[in-house]
Amino acid sequence: MKKKAVVVGAGIAGLAGSIRLAVKGYEVHCFDANPYPGGKLTIFNLGDYRFDAGPSLFTMPQFVEELFLLAGKKPSEHFDYIKHPTACHYFFEDGTFLRFPSDKQALFNEVKSVLNIDTKPLEKHIERSKLIYDATHKAFLERSLHRFSSYISTDILNCVAHIPWLNIFTTMHAANEARLNHPKLVQIFDRYATYNGSNPYMAPGILNIIPHLEFGIGTFFPTKGMHSITTSLVQLAEELGVQFHLGQRVEEIIVENKEVKGIRTKAGEILADVVLCNSDVKPAYRKLMPKVEAPKKTMAQEPSSSAMIFYWGVKKSFPNLDLHNIFFSEDYKNEFKTIFEDLTVCEDPTVYIHISSKVVKTDAPEGSEAWFVMVNVPCNQGQDWEALRPIIRQRIITKLNRLLNIHLESLIEEEDYLDPLRIEARTSSFGGALYGASSNDRMAAFFRHPNFSKVKGLYFAGGSVHPGGGIPLCLLSAKIASELIPDASNN
Repeated sequence: MKKKAVVVGAGIAGLAGSIRLAVKGYEVHCFDANPYPGGKLTIFNLGDYRFDAGPSLFTMPQFVEELFLLAGKKPSEHFDYIKHPTACHYFFEDGTFLRFPSDKQALFNEVKSVLNIDTKPLEKHIERSKLIYDATHKAFLERSLHRFSSYISTDILNCVAHIPWLNIFTTMHAANEARLNHPKLVQIFDRYATYNGSNPYMAPGILNIIPHLEFGIGTFFPTKGMHSITTSLVQLAEELGVQFHLGQRVEEIIVENKEVKGIRTKAGEILADVVLCNSDVKPAYRKLMPKVEAPKKTMAQEPSSSAMIFYWGVKKSFPNLDLHNIFFSEDYKNEFKTIFEDLTVCEDPTVYIHISSKVVKTDAPEGSEAWFVMVNVPCNQGQDWEALRPIIRQRIITKLNRLLNIHLESLIEEEDYLDPLRIEARTSSFGGALYGASSNDRMAAFFRHPNFSKVKGLYFAGGSVHPGGGIPLCLLSAKIASELIPDASNN
């Protein structure tokens, strides 16, 4: 009889884990409380507008393609995407406008032209980002940090040899401020901390690995929208025999004598040899396994930031806006303080706008645009989000009206929102934190939950465990976990 694996959660890591377990020979059953797969990577419509609900861009597409290659399929026949020529458009209060092309030489020319500075420090900073990536990604992103064997590898030795260049003992902001020769560049490179919900004034400088993902590898967007990552992986999983049980909440992960036995839903018990948990690790222990001792350091980690997102159908086209745009706060340091220390919301937030209809033309009627508008906010810790939401909305509109010289409110004909409460309810993310734990401590990576557990047969994948949040890291978490799981043919 074929060995059975149950995957709890059909988020991106759950889908990737299901595919990998099926390739390993398991009969795989994937459960999700939502009636749709994808977790945060889902889709919805408002009138004639279509919106990707979650992530707006992705990096490191090779980890999506790898899943098709594992199954013996040609990735381009199942999943199509483009490398975006411009990573981002940046808008500042003083009227400065910076376009950050994906091509590095074009970027340096743009920065020199607009900021009138020597670009050598920027060039060296991006080179250092690549050095950090080359020295650490195999050791820290593609291996378990919680296995002794990881620390006797040549990858670790290479990492140790580069410690003086990894910015481990300084903050991300301090490293940026010391090496970049313009405050606007410091602000731009500080914002990469938000890629994993962290504070650049607290997070270690090793997070300056992130810019290399944009400038060394690139930013990418699927030709059919971000949700096509979900649909293509679901199709692949089903072709491999994975059975999805959507709209079926897992109520318990059954553990007996420190060994996993399966799961329980309202419909009854499902026995399994392996359980891969893609649920946020904190509610997984508290709700699904309340009798299993949870790792104290993991449970005590500071949550990442959350988001307030508005989905606006805007009945006008803006040629000066690109796929991805950022309108910076003038008081960036105070913005992070309110998110991570005061747990309030910045009066002048940095506004992120993603316009999917710039690529997927059917996302909006002709002459209109589908806007994904986000500001970083704290995770939910009892704030009155019903009262805060209209305040934040007005602050965003006031800012955009000022910087774009428009009357935005009159152009919005469709609208919906996500806040920390809705994010928590729809994805089981603790407090609505988008990336599990923050990285506001140099030891944060080591305190993240490992991809295995003390319970035999129980494994973890997703943004709340190693190596972290975001599409590529979630895919890597599924890869690490699956490599720890023996093939179904092994006794």
